[in-house]
Amino acid sequence: MLEIIYEDEDLIAINKPHGLLVHRSSIARDAEEFAIQLLRDQIGQKVYPVHRIDRKTSGVLLFAKNEEMNSRLQVMFMNNEVRKKYHAIVRGYTPEIGEIDYPLKNENGKSLEAKTNYKLIEKFEIDLPNGKHATSRYSLIKVTPESGRMHQIRRHMAHVFHPIIGDRPHGCNKQNKLLLEAFGLKEMMLHASLLSFIHPVKNENIEISANASSTFEEILKIMRNKKGPEGPSY
Repeated sequence: MLEIIYEDEDLIAINKPHGLLVHRSSIARDAEEFAIQLLRDQIGQKVYPVHRIDRKTSGVLLFAKNEEMNSRLQVMFMNNEVRKKYHAIVRGYTPEIGEIDYPLKNENGKSLEAKTNYKLIEKFEIDLPNGKHATSRYSLIKVTPESGRMHQIRRHMAHVFHPIIGDRPHGCNKQNKLLLEAFGLKEMMLHASLLSFIHPVKNENIEISANASSTFEEILKIMRNKKGPEGPSY
C-alpha cells in the first residue's frame, strides 16, 4: 500500500518510496509497478500526476483527481508557483549556504536557465577510509530548487563537487561503491520533503510534507553515531 499523506476532493499526495517510477517509461523497461497505477488501484479512481520526481528520489508526489485540476496544477508548477523543499546527503562539507545558478541542457540539447539554493543542516566525519583519506566527510543539506529541470538537484550538486550519495550516473562512483560495501546502501539519498502552494479551489495555503524513508534515516543514524553525539534532526 502506498502511504497517502494528503487527500481532498481534487488532490491526493503520496510519500513515494525509492525506486518507484511515476509512470511507465521507455527508459526503464525493467519496471513492473508504477505509482500512477498503484494509487489508482488503491483508491479506485483515475489519477493524474501533476509533476514528476525521479525514480530514485523518495518523497512527496502529488496527483490530481480530475483533468481540470491536473491542468491548473501543471500551470502552477510551470510558473514556479509551487514551493519545493528537498533533503539530501552529499559528499564533503558544503558551505553554510549556497546558490547554484548554472544552465542545464535538456534532452534536445537546449541550454535552459536553472537555479538551486541549499542550506547546510549537519556535517559528518566518519571512520571510513577513502583513498588517501583516513575518514570520509558528508553533509545533510536542505535544497530549494527555483526551477524544475530534469535531474536539476542531482546535476547541480555534482557541478559544485558535492554529489548526492547513491546517485548514478551524476554522483561519485567511488563513494557509491564505498557506502555500498560498508553499509549496503543502494538507494539515492535525495528526499522530496515538502510541497507548498495555494489550492486552486479552496484558495488556501497547502503544505504537504513527507517523512524521510527508513533507509535515509538509517544512514543518518549511522553517520551520527560514527561522529559522536547525535546531532539535530531536520
